[in-house]
Amino acid sequence: MKNGREPVVVGIADAPLKDGKFVTKASVLGHAAFVAKAAVEEAGLKLSDVDGLLTAGMWGVPGPGQLATVTLGEYLGIMPTFVDGTNIGGSAFEAHIAHAAMALREGYCEVALIVYSSDQKSLRSRNLGGRPSVLSMQHETPYGMPTPVGGYAMAAQRHMHEFGTTSENLAEIAVATRKWAQLNPEATRRDPLSIDDVLSSTMISEPLHLLDCCLVTDGAGALVMTTAERAKDLNTRPVAVKGYGEAHTHWAIGEMPDLARLLPAQKAGERAIKMAGVSHSDIDLVEIYDSFTITVLLSLEALGFCKIGEGGDFVSGQRTAPGGAFPMNTSGGGLSALHPGMFGMFLLIEAVRQLRGEGGERQVKGAETALVHGTGGTLSSGATVILQKG
Repeated sequence: MKNGREPVVVGIADAPLKDGKFVTKASVLGHAAFVAKAAVEEAGLKLSDVDGLLTAGMWGVPGPGQLATVTLGEYLGIMPTFVDGTNIGGSAFEAHIAHAAMALREGYCEVALIVYSSDQKSLRSRNLGGRPSVLSMQHETPYGMPTPVGGYAMAAQRHMHEFGTTSENLAEIAVATRKWAQLNPEATRRDPLSIDDVLSSTMISEPLHLLDCCLVTDGAGALVMTTAERAKDLNTRPVAVKGYGEAHTHWAIGEMPDLARLLPAQKAGERAIKMAGVSHSDIDLVEIYDSFTITVLLSLEALGFCKIGEGGDFVSGQRTAPGGAFPMNTSGGGLSALHPGMFGMFLLIEAVRQLRGEGGERQVKGAETALVHGTGGTLSSGATVILQKG
């Protein structure tokens, strides 16, 4: 039942990059503040209006993520009454949308600000040496898998073994995504890309080539949410949050229940779609986490856009490219636009831009409903959000 407290997105902002690095000189916290203020201003609000603050931490802040909401709140000079520091990797920001939506519905806050900032490329570090040990990874790390690519490669190998998926299928995703990036003046990589280019690029962890892997860049983004009733007083085009879901299963890839099936995405997607009251045919565009090409293929299957094992056929023939039947990752995604450690924030920003009709040359005509799905860890967590044009 509608009561005016339905959650909507009213402001977005991201920091400009050049060659994958911040254009402006500031600390990672400074860039977080920059996008936070810009998103609030775009919404027609003031920082003093913000009483909900959500962040998954900031790459580059010592002891990554510790007291991140407290640190950021102090830096912004605000006193939030609702905070959320949930960090489930790249899907954290889709989860934040859900948590902020629930807080807004229940009156825990009136204006929620979600922020992320990373200077990962500038630092040339992911702080792996400073992370606490994970007991279940004792069976993996000694064999050369301290970083995610090995785990994703294992999933790709398994999918190929079970279903006959090919490296060409995965390359279709990278090429289609690059075509979207060529329409985005802010994308880091805009040079032409062919399937042969992907297949001839350096093998990183078989079967994943260099061009099957996401970029490493800086990045900062922010998003402002409030209630539909409050949004009536703002000079903005609200985007409604209609449904959401999240799930996670493991940290270490050896604990993943099924390497060829992305169960968190299945659970999160089912819940989000049911809550929103939509069907797959209602969705006009999708923004899916693309840390690696296999991430996308597994997600498409788990989210129900095609049957398990048929992802390779689904993406063939550049179906997800501009002009294709299935618009996906319209900014150029993590494979070609940017990927600052955790990319989920930027999936949301792009979806909002598309639903507002602000996509420029890459605008999806008639876009009214978007599905956004984030993946975190090593295929560990999933969070899905359904957004609709206001």
